[in-house]
Amino acid sequence: MTEMRNKPEEKFIPKAVIFDLDGTIIDTERFYRKCWPLAVAKFGYEMTDEQVLQLRSLGRPFAPAKLKEWFGEDFDYWGMREYRKVLVNQCIAKDGIVLKPGIVELLDFLKQAGITIAIATATDMERTAKYLDEVGIRHYFDKICSAVDVKEGKPMPYVYLEACRQLGLNPADCFAVEDAPNGIRSAATAGCKVIFVPDQTESEPEEELCYAKVKRADEIIGLIQ
Repeated sequence: MTEMRNKPEEKFIPKAVIFDLDGTIIDTERFYRKCWPLAVAKFGYEMTDEQVLQLRSLGRPFAPAKLKEWFGEDFDYWGMREYRKVLVNQCIAKDGIVLKPGIVELLDFLKQAGITIAIATATDMERTAKYLDEVGIRHYFDKICSAVDVKEGKPMPYVYLEACRQLGLNPADCFAVEDAPNGIRSAATAGCKVIFVPDQTESEPEEELCYAKVKRADEIIGLIQ
């Protein structure tokens, strides 16, 4: 399944493909979906699944602000977040990190085609490197950018702009591969051509901002060949 959001007269060949990490490269969003409510419950609050889905790729300062909006100004976001990390680590220790379908096939194709490969993630650099090493794909990536190191995280565009700056490329010359609304908005606002690969939800209003929608990552090969 490939849905084009616009139909260019000529096939677009990106100079780089910039990937989100969680839910796009690795199947970890399901852990966050499970652990957010458990972490919040330990602090005496209740979080709905709809609220959890709003937090996907939501960076600072927006995530702390969103939870304080929901639960009050005295909500201990950072304490809760540390506990959530413990829970997620327990899930990873139990189930391991699994690659999303078609990712290796796509990475192999891009590498052989000489197309630059990068990551723009809300996850910090230490955990990003750890996860990539665990699944054995770190060597594919020419640049890794974390929203922790920019002014504001997703849905603001800064992590994608920084990735493009480090690559020396115009965002309009890059594909951005995303699974969630906040990431889509970030990449689209930066000026990248966004490809939506659904993860926790099959559709999002933000997909109207996208260049294309595919069911799995290796379908992106057909957009380039």
